[in-house]
Amino acid sequence: MDNSFRIAGLAALVTAASFLGGCSGTTPSFAKPAATAGPTATPAPTATPVATATPATSLLANMHTLVTIGSTVDPLNGDGNPYGLAIAPVSAGLVTAGDLIVCNFNDGPTNTQGNGTTIVGLHPVVGSTPYRIAQGSTLRGCDALSTDPTGNIWTADFNANDNAEYSPSGTLLDPFSASATFAWSGPWGEIYAPNSHGPSAFYVSNAGDGSVDRLALSGTHVVSFTPIASGFSVNHGQPGSIFAPAGLTYDPALDTLYVVDTNANTVSAIAKVSTLTAPSAASVKIIASGAPLNGPLSAALLPNGNVIVGNTLDPDGTNLLVEVSPTAGILTTKNVDTGPAGALFGIVATGTVSAPKIFLNDDNTNSLLLLSN
Repeated sequence: MDNSFRIAGLAALVTAASFLGGCSGTTPSFAKPAATAGPTATPAPTATPVATATPATSLLANMHTLVTIGSTVDPLNGDGNPYGLAIAPVSAGLVTAGDLIVCNFNDGPTNTQGNGTTIVGLHPVVGSTPYRIAQGSTLRGCDALSTDPTGNIWTADFNANDNAEYSPSGTLLDPFSASATFAWSGPWGEIYAPNSHGPSAFYVSNAGDGSVDRLALSGTHVVSFTPIASGFSVNHGQPGSIFAPAGLTYDPALDTLYVVDTNANTVSAIAKVSTLTAPSAASVKIIASGAPLNGPLSAALLPNGNVIVGNTLDPDGTNLLVEVSPTAGILTTKNVDTGPAGALFGIVATGTVSAPKIFLNDDNTNSLLLLSN
């Protein structure tokens, strides 16, 4: 198993062992895939908070109300196991501003991991039912998604090995398939970054080689593809057992990209990310490392600038959210599912510091949850 962590030649290597998985409607399998060859790991470095004005005050500690918004199962073909999650920025096509957009990782007929091909939407109120937005082979294995300001939906699709763009009406605009131009290696994470510090862009992580790429935009048109980080640990696992960089989260106030390393149990910050023209070790710092992080996968930016992270490897009966401050490291944990481990996938956050909201996909129940004060 390649348990190393490096960014563009970063000398530090960290040890870890964790799992990424989940089976819609069934108990997840926690058998790790065969290990791959890699360098010998050395003890994990001490996490170094980034220089920022982000407060070390926990929002998660005061969030006690957990409700179910609705099912995420596609109403037409039964696809399930919700992975990607985003909030619609505008009303367009089939989607209303504020709707929750979900992509399903498993197909309906066989519940095979990585064969899901659908995007569904739910209104952000209790009792919502899912409506289909899009379906197609370019979505096979959709594991993360994000939206641009026009409402177009951009998807990281592991098995299709593309980064497809769909309109909010469900029309495929461009598959952005793997090619000499778009050097994908199993897209595994996705986040949109507005143009507050540079061109607007999507950042995409890859499960095949542990890299992170930037798709720079002019309007909604891709103008460049740039690798901006490399060397996050991967295990080349099959769907349901993938160790790779995920949980991409962007803070426009700091021009910082946060990356969750499932294999290494770390959260890293890539500073001044919009200015990078190539991978740079100097721009990367680990801000949280080790317990209680346990197979972390998904993440989102809270209203106060902290990062909320979801574990996938906690013992059965425990599925922890972990709040991380860029200045103080790990602050608070909260168990949000007492069923089998590996329930937590896509996460998005909204609201205000006084009234935050965390939406999250729960793969144990194929449902979308809301945690609030």
